[in-house]
Amino acid sequence: MGMATHAPQPLPLDAGPYRFSEGAFEITILSDGFIMLPPDIVLPDTPPPERAPIMEQLGGTADGAPFQVNIPLIRTKDDLILVDNGSGIHFQASAGRLAANLKAAGIGPEAITKVVFTHIHPDHSGGTTLSDGSLLCPNAHYFVADPEWRFWTDPNYEASMPSALHGFARGSQRDMAAVADRLTRFRPGDEIVSGFRSIATPGHTPGHVSFELAGGEGLIIAGDVATSNVVFFEHPSWHFGFDTQPDIALKSRQAFLDRVAAEKIKVLGYHWAYPGLGYAERKGAAYRFVAA
Repeated sequence: MGMATHAPQPLPLDAGPYRFSEGAFEITILSDGFIMLPPDIVLPDTPPPERAPIMEQLGGTADGAPFQVNIPLIRTKDDLILVDNGSGIHFQASAGRLAANLKAAGIGPEAITKVVFTHIHPDHSGGTTLSDGSLLCPNAHYFVADPEWRFWTDPNYEASMPSALHGFARGSQRDMAAVADRLTRFRPGDEIVSGFRSIATPGHTPGHVSFELAGGEGLIIAGDVATSNVVFFEHPSWHFGFDTQPDIALKSRQAFLDRVAAEKIKVLGYHWAYPGLGYAERKGAAYRFVAA
């Protein structure tokens, strides 16, 4: 199956903030830089001879493609809410730019009141602590879905998880331990603040959630339910190599794309071409991404 032709997206290493409003929410999208992913993670279902052209269309080479990192900061009447906090010093050197880009946008991390996680992979929660172990957002309260917390903080993870997940578990436990005294575990479906509701989108990780904002046209902050706005829109039945529960992830992705396309809901993807904001449109049995 061929991919549609897409010009590679330029990588905004220090892209300026992208601001918009949705209902009562003021949203600023900040870049954490980008991460590089190899073809066996991006395209595990694709025969190796067919991988290189797709990776090049994603702006990479046969060996790896860049996936941008878009972090929304949401201002309400009473709160300044960060959804995920990037890699910090704990993943790849091309990421971890959130702190600098907050500063460039004139936002002090001490002003953030809530940090809410879609899931606790290292490129989503690794920014919790700085190099000295202190918190990037020292005055924030932290929120994570209970099923996600329970899975990754299993003290017996070395026996209960395959070895490929052990590094993820160690990172998750590091990040959750750092905020244990200021952590709220919620159930998928709960509201974080009024009009800001969590949605169960499991599979990428067992407790992965997305967030739906009420008002305006509506907005869903997707997290990693669809990691690429090209590959997994055009091929929603293809697996992604970092999905912990691959078949559950496919069902979540297909249900998500079906809904947002049918209801014309604006969506924001964590790893989509910066700033990651747009719509899903039906295209035969698949979809195409239309930037907002």
